[in-house]
Amino acid sequence: MTQIEIKRAYEPPDPQDGKRVLVDRLWPRGLSRDAAKIDAWIKDVAPSAELRRWFSHDPSKWREFRRRYREELAESAAFAELQQKLQSVPKTTLLFAARDVAHNNAVVLRDELAGSAAESFPSECYGAKISSRIARSCAKCRAIVPAAVEAEAGRPT
Repeated sequence: MTQIEIKRAYEPPDPQDGKRVLVDRLWPRGLSRDAAKIDAWIKDVAPSAELRRWFSHDPSKWREFRRRYREELAESAAFAELQQKLQSVPKTTLLFAARDVAHNNAVVLRDELAGSAAESFPSECYGAKISSRIARSCAKCRAIVPAAVEAEAGRPT
């Protein structure tokens, strides 16, 4: 299986990116095709327009967005095709345009491709501020913080 990374499409291309795949339905605003250096643009693996509008990059809707998007991916021929193509690629970087690097479709897609889509604390939130000692959740998306993450951050579990 390929190593899968995610990165904003606006970040400069790097030779370490491997195959660069844009996974948004819309082309990133203001980004030229030459500057993007994208190997493939797979629109059909992006969330439906309806789901994208509903989510509107609102972190409070993150858990439900993940659930709904995973349902869409389960029915997606484009997702199955992407899984197959990645089998022979050593490294792939999924590109996205969203400003929020922790709460976007590429995060869910990466997790699904890696087979780790269990409801868990998103790895992108590991550095996030914990909202309270009682709730033990990410202040941004409200995902529950695993004890291992709290211990790593020097917080008692």
